[in-house]
Amino acid sequence: MSAIVDSVLENSIAQELDIQKGDEILSIDGQKMSDMIDYNFYMKSELVTIELKRKNGEIEEIEIEKDFDEDLGIVFESAVFDKIKPCLNHCIFCFVDQQPKGLRDTLYIKDDDYRLSYLQGTYITLTNLTDKDKERIKRMHLGPFYVSVHTTNPELRVKMLRNPNAGKSLDNLHWLRKNKIPFHAQIVLCPGINDGKELERTLSDLAQLKNTVLSTAIVPVGITQFREEKLKRVDAKCAKETIRIASKYKRVCCSDEFFLLAGESIPKSKYYGNYCQLDDGVGALRLTYDDFRKLELPKSVTKSYKMIFACSYAAKNMLEKVAKKMSKIKNLSVGVQPVKSNYWGEDITVAGLITSDDLVNAVKDVECDVVVIPAVMLRPYSEDFLDGNNLDYVRKKSGKKFFVQQNIYSLKEVVEYIEQI
Repeated sequence: MSAIVDSVLENSIAQELDIQKGDEILSIDGQKMSDMIDYNFYMKSELVTIELKRKNGEIEEIEIEKDFDEDLGIVFESAVFDKIKPCLNHCIFCFVDQQPKGLRDTLYIKDDDYRLSYLQGTYITLTNLTDKDKERIKRMHLGPFYVSVHTTNPELRVKMLRNPNAGKSLDNLHWLRKNKIPFHAQIVLCPGINDGKELERTLSDLAQLKNTVLSTAIVPVGITQFREEKLKRVDAKCAKETIRIASKYKRVCCSDEFFLLAGESIPKSKYYGNYCQLDDGVGALRLTYDDFRKLELPKSVTKSYKMIFACSYAAKNMLEKVAKKMSKIKNLSVGVQPVKSNYWGEDITVAGLITSDDLVNAVKDVECDVVVIPAVMLRPYSEDFLDGNNLDYVRKKSGKKFFVQQNIYSLKEVVEYIEQI
């Protein structure tokens, strides 16, 4: 793996230099780079010299004058230029391990890399953190990180992660506090394993770390029909109990799914604080709906038009409220069509795991002018679904027109689309 250019931004320095997709940055001021952390550090200068290897093999040196904090405008293929630190765990709830064959290759990659956690917000377990890693983190004062804690019971953590180092690696949480490096904590709740009293213990231990723990997210274990490990699903009783326990601690939030399973209303925005772990489904529904309520809707559209939201079952109730308000626009009819996950099994209810054929089956017989889908259904910067088919495949199979909502936490662009009808 190298610093390979994936694309360049419009009107950027990189575009002016005619840097192309497939080119490689070999060094900056003679310094080799292992990741985007190095790249960002070496770019902090008003005068830099980059060694560039063109995709045709030619190597050239380019001297660049720029503002101190100005970036070249390069999007790299990966945030890590050397080998990604692999996950050494075999968690009892690991989603990667329960995937069938035939999906995109990237879905089978199990990383546990502190650099990706810092740069992209991925979760790490700290089980493979070396002394060298810690020295760099301390020296550069990297952070915050996103840490999959799951439990602070050492013996139980070894059992859950199926890694003999999992219990001992909890010491790294105290190392982070000692060095004033903050982190966000994640707990994947597995009923009968790390819930109830064990959850109480974990949250109490994390509370002892005080402000080092910026937030704690509790999410339910995801179980697909491909899972061989026997795990219990989070039911209404477990969801209610988890919400009750979490409410006793500061900066601890349950994901939206817990409230849906418990049959309780999604909390007000105050509950979620700064919405620190949105990608874990913590506050996504509240943020989206509150944003929608601030938008000014048009009074009418010029022609009769029907729109439907194709969504996960988790988003169904919220989008039905949205659809009801949008349908008050003259000549506009808005509906909601949740997509059943035949591929993974009915217990999977999130949009990011919807496959192309499940989407086709959900919308092909629905009469409408356009289907709105969230961008999270597609691989970033592409129109590819996780099963390898693309949006063009879905268009042909369903006979429908699609509008992709890029910002999944705001309906502003959907309203702007309506205004153009």
